[in-house]
Amino acid sequence: MPHLTDDDIYYWRQGTHTRSYERMGAHSNQRGTWFAVWAPNADRVDVTGDFNDWRFGADVLGRREGGLWEGYVRGARPGDKYKYHLRADGEWLDRTDPYAFRMEPPAQNTYEGLSAIVTDLDTYSWGDTDWMTTRDGPSGLDGPLSIYEVHLGSWRHKEHGESLSYREVAEPLADHVQNLGFTHVEFLPLAEHPYYGSWGYQILGYYAPTFRYGDPEGLMHLIDTLHQRGIGVIMDWVPGHFATDPQGLTYFDGSHLFEYEDPRMREHPDWGTRVFNFGKNGVRNFLLSNALFWMDKYHVDGLRVDAVASMLYRDYSREGEWAPNIHGGRENLEAISLLQDTNEHVYDEYPEAIMLAEESTAWPGVTTPTEHGGLGFLYKWNMGWMHDTLEYVSEEPVHRKYYHGDLTWTLSWAFSEQYALPLSHDEVVHGKNSLWGKMPGDDWQKAANLRLLYAHMFGHPGKKLLFMGSEFGQYHEWNHDQELEWWLTDEPLHEGLMEWLGDLNHLYQNTAALWNDHEDGFEWISYDDRENSVLAYRRRRGDQSLIFVLNFTPVVRENYRIGVPGEGPWREQLNSDSEAYGGSNVGNAGAVHTAPIDQHGRPHSIELTLPPLGALVLEDAGSR
Repeated sequence: MPHLTDDDIYYWRQGTHTRSYERMGAHSNQRGTWFAVWAPNADRVDVTGDFNDWRFGADVLGRREGGLWEGYVRGARPGDKYKYHLRADGEWLDRTDPYAFRMEPPAQNTYEGLSAIVTDLDTYSWGDTDWMTTRDGPSGLDGPLSIYEVHLGSWRHKEHGESLSYREVAEPLADHVQNLGFTHVEFLPLAEHPYYGSWGYQILGYYAPTFRYGDPEGLMHLIDTLHQRGIGVIMDWVPGHFATDPQGLTYFDGSHLFEYEDPRMREHPDWGTRVFNFGKNGVRNFLLSNALFWMDKYHVDGLRVDAVASMLYRDYSREGEWAPNIHGGRENLEAISLLQDTNEHVYDEYPEAIMLAEESTAWPGVTTPTEHGGLGFLYKWNMGWMHDTLEYVSEEPVHRKYYHGDLTWTLSWAFSEQYALPLSHDEVVHGKNSLWGKMPGDDWQKAANLRLLYAHMFGHPGKKLLFMGSEFGQYHEWNHDQELEWWLTDEPLHEGLMEWLGDLNHLYQNTAALWNDHEDGFEWISYDDRENSVLAYRRRRGDQSLIFVLNFTPVVRENYRIGVPGEGPWREQLNSDSEAYGGSNVGNAGAVHTAPIDQHGRPHSIELTLPPLGALVLEDAGSR
């Protein structure tokens, strides 16, 4: 009896086999293993491996419709390495299984290097039932989302410089994230990638966790541990392009099977990778299934989709050498359809999932539901906020008044999409410097500026994301070959910065007014005091109010009056200049009472002392 049913073949040919990983690749039973692969240009496919001493011709697969091949190999069992040996146009090709659940490391001068490994993914005993049954709360739009972005290989090293394994990193990472109050961890891609320097973005094995940190059960243990500690997990996902390694997807069956055949579309000019042919049904099956695979088998809570802009535009980075769509336009209609279908299928199966788009252009409707013509993501990275805000805080304070609009302008589009505010890995590499290094002034001022930046991030509408190392003000920009500069956490200014971030996260998690990312949740109090480089705004939800007052100069501003809604006391909830955070302890002790003095168009106001390079978070003392 064949492994692939008539329904499998039908859905495969339609491009709607959204769990094709359940049938493709290697699947074992008690006596052997079924193998199935897509290779329409091949006229013969062998499977070679440990089970047949790597002998060509020992196990030949049978051809099915839709370019599929399948066969059963007695004695092949979990742990056996294997490859496909294909003949196409008279040439023999050796290929790694695109649906491999596990892969061997690359090996020099050995045939077995980059082999797939027969793997059973259903043997791990999960302990995260409570998380999986309640995770729809924090994952929705109406809740806190604060993400700690991690490159696993360089987060922390062992004594001799080796990266921690999935199992070794689980507890210390969970401790760190929990102590700082982040709600989620986002991992840079963990799918198999031969080139470590790609940070995981040049993938060869889309269904295999990278060998560098252990086996599939190790990754399951890591995610399970985070879930049991109340921490969600988001995975970076790269459906736009793939690695060019010769045993991978490139020219897989002697034809341009996974990539575009048209040379104007085939290669990504920025990264030297191959671009998926999004219009091919087999490619759609592969990618749609892959999105669900990580949620099905690894309990991942969401995906951050990389380089969406490069998928949406056929002329992206091509400068004249591009192929228009069927209407003569630059939009990649097939990629748009794939992204919409992916989001639809994910939310049909996992309504609580978090789908984020790294989309760097003004493409409309990224977070609009697909039924209304949008791409259907839950959130879009707010690259404009990131760019303008970092440009502003990198300026010397004396010059900031000339760039005041960089801070206020971001609110003009803050509600056009559902945004996440990213201070990501991309901003601390390639000569851009660390966040600490971007800040002007001496070490005290750098720390104060970072505390101020983080306060504004948590006050501004949008979910939050911070790359590892930035929580304690790493000196140097990120290097994937080195662990973070953990020794800095013993230095008072850096320890104080981490304390400040933790308190911001805990305030955010416990204050519903900061989750309200709609227009009615934000109100300017003062946006035009460019001379003093001061901003004041209110976050609100129902009767709950918080006011953020941000002083972007190193000058103490006494008797600074701001308008407030109504009468009553306001209490200093947080002050970034507190000694506990490494500040100078300038502030407003206890409650500040309103006076019937008009200010900022309001009949009542309060008088404050603004700390230098400081942020005040004031709570309406009558709101709780």
